[in-house]
Amino acid sequence: MGENIRSYKDLRVYQKAMEAAMMIFEITKTFPVEERYSLVDQIRRSSRSVCANIAEAWRKRRYKAAFIAKLSDAESEASETQVWLEFAVRCNYLQASIASDIESAYDQTIGQIVKMIEEADKWTIRTRARETDTETR
Repeated sequence: MGENIRSYKDLRVYQKAMEAAMMIFEITKTFPVEERYSLVDQIRRSSRSVCANIAEAWRKRRYKAAFIAKLSDAESEASETQVWLEFAVRCNYLQASIASDIESAYDQTIGQIVKMIEEADKWTIRTRARETDTETR
C-alpha cells in the first residue's frame, strides 16, 4: 500500500471512479426528459455507488472479508454502469466514442478494484487482536 494514502480520496481508483461519475452526471443532463427517472437515475446511481463503495471499503479495512465485500460491490456497480452506457448508446442518447472513453475508465477502475481484492492483505489494517489470534493458531 502506498505510504502517502491517508484517505480513500487519495486512492487512484477512487479518483478515477469520481471523474467517470462526474462525466456521467454532465452527459446525462442532455438525455431526454422521459429518461429522467429511468436511465438517468440508474446510471447516476450506479456510477456514484462505485465511489461510495470504495470509500466504505476503505473504512472497513480492519475486517478483510468486509473490505473485500465492499470492493466487490464497487466492482459490480462499475459493471452495471457499463451496461447503462451501452443502453444510452443503443438509444442514441450518447455517442459511441464518448461511451467508449467512459467504459475504458471503468475497465481501469474494475482492474484496480480486482487487484485490491487479490492483494487485500496489503490493504487491510492489522489490529493487535488479529495478530494475537494469528499467533495462537
